[in-house]
Amino acid sequence: MSKIEIIKRLYNDYTKKYVKNILISVFFTVLLAGSTSSVAYLLDPAIKHLFIVQDQSLIVIIPSLIVLAFAIKGISLYAARVIMIGVSAEVSKDIQTDILASLIKADTQLVDGKHSGKFISNLTNDVSMITNLVSTVILNLFKDTLTLAGLLSVMFYQNWKLALIAIIMIPLASVAAKSLGKRISKVSTQQMNRAGILTSYLIEIFKNHKLIKIFQKEKYEKERADKIIENLKESTRKIAIVFQRASPIMEFLTGIMIAFLIYVAANLILRNELEVSNFFSFLAAMMLAYQPVRSLATLNISIQQGIAGASRVLPIIDDISEIKEKNNADNLEFKIGKIDFENVTFTYPAAGKQILSSVNLKFPGGKMTALVGHSGAGKSTILNLIPRFYNTDKGDIKIDNQSIYDSTIHSVRKNISLVSQDTTLFDDTIGNNIAYANLNASKKDIEEAAKFSFASEFIDKLPDKYNTLIGENGVRLSGGEKQRLSIARAILKKSPIILLDEATSSLDAETEDKIQKAIGFLTKDRTTIVIAHRLSTILNSDKIYVIDKGAVSGEGKHEELLISSNIYKNFYEKQIKRS
Repeated sequence: MSKIEIIKRLYNDYTKKYVKNILISVFFTVLLAGSTSSVAYLLDPAIKHLFIVQDQSLIVIIPSLIVLAFAIKGISLYAARVIMIGVSAEVSKDIQTDILASLIKADTQLVDGKHSGKFISNLTNDVSMITNLVSTVILNLFKDTLTLAGLLSVMFYQNWKLALIAIIMIPLASVAAKSLGKRISKVSTQQMNRAGILTSYLIEIFKNHKLIKIFQKEKYEKERADKIIENLKESTRKIAIVFQRASPIMEFLTGIMIAFLIYVAANLILRNELEVSNFFSFLAAMMLAYQPVRSLATLNISIQQGIAGASRVLPIIDDISEIKEKNNADNLEFKIGKIDFENVTFTYPAAGKQILSSVNLKFPGGKMTALVGHSGAGKSTILNLIPRFYNTDKGDIKIDNQSIYDSTIHSVRKNISLVSQDTTLFDDTIGNNIAYANLNASKKDIEEAAKFSFASEFIDKLPDKYNTLIGENGVRLSGGEKQRLSIARAILKKSPIILLDEATSSLDAETEDKIQKAIGFLTKDRTTIVIAHRLSTILNSDKIYVIDKGAVSGEGKHEELLISSNIYKNFYEKQIKRS
């Protein structure tokens, strides 16, 4: 997307709706420009009539007009800025809403393919740059352009020869600003990338703080942190320096201009072509013009920063999901929950490695089927394909003889519950975490789900019971307690299909027994596909598939596989030794 296209996009999507407010702000900038120009103009009659002619009748009027001009200037500037602050806040909200909406519905592979810290940086730092572009830059563009136009009018009114000389400074400043703008765009992108790296690193530190301590890597992480912060500091410093480069350039140009104007004005006064009062009014207008000229000269820098931020944010907003349903998709009509994989082939896009190759599976409805195999064999991929977290490369997946690709995504996922070994919980209350499966669930339903998952046993012992805050990802709970909450959430959803990835972590015998009973209640008379790590789960399964290197290497019941599958036999023997 070109810079012009980005600006058009920002205007059409985020600024156009606030044009009325912007125009009101522009009205106040017109008053601001007029009052600023009048201050410079009033110096002419003030010097001429009060100090040279000494006209007593104007001794109150002219100072009063100057006070009025400054008052209008102050009120207008305040009003214009307050209005644009409101526009800025609305634009920021709109962009952040669109980013979050896009991320919430984004494909799993997009979210997995980029560190969450980078997304946070997009949501904060980049949006801040964009809102600066569509609010502050717009305000300054009108404010400074109109003010400069008014002051130039005063300058031409006082002496057109001096005004022509002063105008030369404007294109010179623009050339300098254009050069700085190219540099700031490059440095700004680098700075935002490094800010994203710092945010990502902070998240890693918070998540792995125990790991850092047990491996005694405080010094190592401190050195990493120092390096990341040093790189960010350098990028920030470079941006600040580039911004400041405009100052010496403008100061130098202004110095030359004033010196030359004084020289020319002195000659004009000597030849009686210019009065002293006219020159002071001209000089005041020129000095007041310094700020808008300087602001306009650096405006390109802010524009480049905003465009750079938008170039990183808009692709996230525009991301087109590959997991989409057909226009004529039907609602899945659930019957018995039979699931069939027909010649399914799948490759993770990021890895580029084929995980499943022409896999055929039949999961009977209302029964438990176990998946057994080495790590990386493709078992988790099979589970992830059923609720359409990913699309297959080839083949089809059917539920009750209905292709999930011909059905609406909502109707497919509505019938599925997933209990992962990596339990995911929100930093919220216990009750809200369970109710996430059904936001309309009554208190009785929530408590019943907790009871059948054996979670109520520890919940009832807590002071705040179901209103207990559990911390980020349930940090205040034990592993067994988190697993039981995850099962309670699945029970509350009452889905006919259960996808279960058994936790590999060891639990005490009592907790283990409770979790097994909870799983037993959850999966009773439901189509259950379980990645089995426990011997008891395998023995309780109605059917077992042995997955090896992305293909089915064996299927059947426990006794059959002990004879027909060496992989399963080795797995079984290891489990016997553990028990």
